Amino acid sequence: MNKKTRKAVYSKYDGHCAYCGRPIEYKDMQVDHKIPQRKNSLPEIANQEENLLPSCRRCNHYKRGNNLETFRRYLLEMEDKVLGTYLGKVARDYGMVDWQGWNGRFYFEEAAARDK
Repeated sequence: MNKKTRKAVYSKYDGHCAYCGRPIEYKDMQVDHKIPQRKNSLPEIANQEENLLPSCRRCNHYKRGNNLETFRRYLLEMEDKVLGTYLGKVARDYGMVDWQGWNGRFYFEEAAARDK
């Protein structure tokens, strides 16, 4: 990917991860394909700027090659995955974990709603 495209992707959300919204440094940004390359039936659009999102390493790793809805489902199931374990239950019993939940909307979706 050329530097011009990479910088354009970085600036889409003012240096924030398009998924979780955390600030990311340019050098640490990973470029993610909103529609995954391996699942894209139109390879000519896979690397177009509209399909590229700035991502922190953690979100990009957790999303892997999945589509947005699968990634969203993984995140929405996180409470059961984490707090459903014995260790998670003990942490909750002792007040070590205060689960706040998630509304199911990615940062880039919230940004689009604000811009309307």
